[in-house]
Amino acid sequence: MLVRLVRWFSRNLGNLLLAFVLALVVWVAAIVATDPNQESVYPRAVPLEIIGQDPGMLQLADIPSEVQLTLNAPSTIWQQLIEQPDLVRAWVDLSGLGAGEHIVVVKTQIQASPVRVINVDPEVVEVSLEPLKTSEFDVNLTVNGEPALGYRAGSPTLDPQQVIISGAESLVDQVKQVTASLDIANANATIRRDVPVLALDATGNPVRGVDISPQLVRVTQPIILLGGYRNVVVKVLTTGEPASGYWLTNISLNPPNVTVFSTDPQLVNELPGYVETNPIDLTGLSDDTDIRATLNLPEGVTLVGDESVLARLSIAAQEGALPISLPIDAIGLPPDMQATFLPESVDLVLVGPLPILNNLKPAEVRVVVNLSGLEPGIYQVEPVVDLLPNQVQVASIEPATVQASIVLLPTPTPIPTGLATPASAVQTTGTPTPQLTQTPDLTQAPGPTPTP
Repeated sequence: MLVRLVRWFSRNLGNLLLAFVLALVVWVAAIVATDPNQESVYPRAVPLEIIGQDPGMLQLADIPSEVQLTLNAPSTIWQQLIEQPDLVRAWVDLSGLGAGEHIVVVKTQIQASPVRVINVDPEVVEVSLEPLKTSEFDVNLTVNGEPALGYRAGSPTLDPQQVIISGAESLVDQVKQVTASLDIANANATIRRDVPVLALDATGNPVRGVDISPQLVRVTQPIILLGGYRNVVVKVLTTGEPASGYWLTNISLNPPNVTVFSTDPQLVNELPGYVETNPIDLTGLSDDTDIRATLNLPEGVTLVGDESVLARLSIAAQEGALPISLPIDAIGLPPDMQATFLPESVDLVLVGPLPILNNLKPAEVRVVVNLSGLEPGIYQVEPVVDLLPNQVQVASIEPATVQASIVLLPTPTPIPTGLATPASAVQTTGTPTPQLTQTPDLTQAPGPTPTP
């Protein structure tokens, strides 16, 4: 039986093979008919990865970041590749490549089948490699300009004093110095500023293509007041009255503070923190006016720079005004500090509806200076007005800046437990109640208002 079966297969082997091939052809034809192949450009640009690069090497020239692929695949595979772009990869392998110029083939991988890559654009890329170099340089600071008259510049400091330059060896070798620049023209206070750092070649031109770390350095430039000099605020004195129906709404000064000098430093140290102008005559003024005001300086004290200041007088028709003098309150100081002001009070001119001004109480207005974050010392500060009733505005505040002296309070001595404090030894303290220097009869017809 077995022999007869073998003989039958031997006689019909050719027919069987032919039948199998025909069946396979029919099956493939059926598959192709239902899922035909398509050849087209892949609709997404494929990111070009770089692998194997020596970390001690740096690319000098940019290579393409993407490639374009032309593929041949059945329709169902195309749909899969479009919906899952991570199935398509392209890369160049830089393993083992040293310094110099190289031509590298772009490799691809399609994680789906059947797919045939017809074309890669570009097929190869040019890669230029150079050793990576890192060097440390001191920062050379250039200080431009001169401080204000009566001041001198101290020795500046840098933080950090050195920076790291990194990049291609040929570019780093071009760097001969690292510089930063600071302008101190007319400075009258210590400067603290972050300034950019530049890497320069032998001719003083910037070197492009290198990394600087950090890119900014903090410069501290002391500006010191010379002996015999002092910076003080200017207080304006006026005399006379504007034209009938007009009043002085504001006085602005340029500059608001000046530097004075004496060969005897004691004379400037005895100044109260401000100097007064010689009286400015307001008689008959009915419009804004600019006046050069001279200063009333003690004998032996001179003004540094211009011999006068520009006083801009703002004159307006009267609506309803109230001059008031108020003490200055300090806010923002911790409990262990105390501040005093020179002058101790400022003169305000308040404007607003007459009924409100007629009923204005001293407690409704306060002049404050925010000293938050300041250390003990002497400062020129600007007082501001708060607790102002609605519809009332500050027309002027004089002086616009005052001198604030901040000191540390002595540490109180603890009282031994069990000892009573005599009632007579207890004193109360508080902020003095501001007083209105003048309350005009606002029920009468408006007339000239006394100038503070």
